[in-house]
Amino acid sequence: MKRTFCLAPAAFGIAAILGSVAGGARADSPPGVEAKVRDVMPGVIELRRNFHAHPELSNREERTARVVAERLRELGLEVQTGVARHGVVALLRGARPGRCAALRADMDALPVAEATGLPFASKNPGVMHACGHDAHTAVLLGAAEVLALMKGDLSGTVKFIFQPAEEGAPPGEEGGALLMVEEGVLENPKVDAIFALHVFPTLEAGKIGYTFGGTMASVDRFKVTMHGKQTHAAYPWEGVDPVVASAHAITALQTIASRTVDTREPVVVSVGIVEGGRRWNIIPESITFHGTVRAHSRDVRAQARRDFERILSGVASAHGAEYELEYEDLAPVTYNDPDLGRGMLDALGRVAGPGVVVEAKPTMGGEDFAFYAERVPGFYIRLGVRNEDAGAVSALHTPTFQLDEAALPLGVRALVEMAWEFLHAPVP
Repeated sequence: MKRTFCLAPAAFGIAAILGSVAGGARADSPPGVEAKVRDVMPGVIELRRNFHAHPELSNREERTARVVAERLRELGLEVQTGVARHGVVALLRGARPGRCAALRADMDALPVAEATGLPFASKNPGVMHACGHDAHTAVLLGAAEVLALMKGDLSGTVKFIFQPAEEGAPPGEEGGALLMVEEGVLENPKVDAIFALHVFPTLEAGKIGYTFGGTMASVDRFKVTMHGKQTHAAYPWEGVDPVVASAHAITALQTIASRTVDTREPVVVSVGIVEGGRRWNIIPESITFHGTVRAHSRDVRAQARRDFERILSGVASAHGAEYELEYEDLAPVTYNDPDLGRGMLDALGRVAGPGVVVEAKPTMGGEDFAFYAERVPGFYIRLGVRNEDAGAVSALHTPTFQLDEAALPLGVRALVEMAWEFLHAPVP
């Protein structure tokens, strides 16, 4: 699939949309926002724990979507379900006309066996909210409730996007942000800007991190099958050993980062699965290994793929083996529009005062939020949830990941403030 990745913020006209915001004018905070956020938080915590106890894998988020839709209807919003399988989209139309701001949360969990010991730990064996999507969903529901309470003071429209399959659709299925975009989530009404957050256990609870430009890496997934010739392990010369060929290939592919790409440019090649063989004394017919390539530049991403195939072909040939390669483009670089982001910094600063909003380095993690930000200006922030005293220190995607729930009010208010700022910023 050919995709166009728009890197020029001027093409979006975002500076014109924000008007004098870039010059210093700002919208005020929503009326009574602090008290409203405080009032909705018990429900947010309850929902977060509900979602955490009942995690669902990508494209299987039926219960989660049902709970989300029911809550949005209770708030009086216009609700659409079944978008990109289990996606939910809701509209809040303000009392006055204006622009359209979208807020997005992901809903899916991971195939991870939870080992946190939390009283609301996963009831679904082998499935866990190990990436914080339970918190993202609950926080966005909290933001929807707060903004719904302000409908009479709201200009424009807020579109709430609850997305399935951010972690990737199962093999043979479509899903995630790209499918939501293809099904028109950014239209009717047309979205002028989109915002989202992600919990980060590397950032102290009570802080918000941001990056202008590329904030998360592109994501490519590969599967290599190395074919040899099966033989008895005692007589390796009578066959072709795909184990040795695969081992050399996996090692050689690391030279993409260390020797072929400019080492000042971020790029990662990682193998996460190696499988093959059925018996200790038989050299197998084939070995398969799977992994990912990450980059922060389109040019580096393209170079890494070229080098990947060149290295693989050379190693296979040197060992008399043959190979099959599946190389899948999962997401482009997640790009934070600088003009939009600069317009949001004061709004985020209002959330909890000076020193809370900090500039962060780009990360090699990936996010399919990138597909929204290809088409409309996007700003994706990080919500700190690390608290060593509470044991909230484990990395994302691990069995012991947990977060400091005391950080969640900050997430609710951040989403509310960004949507409000965008919709109410003065226009020249």
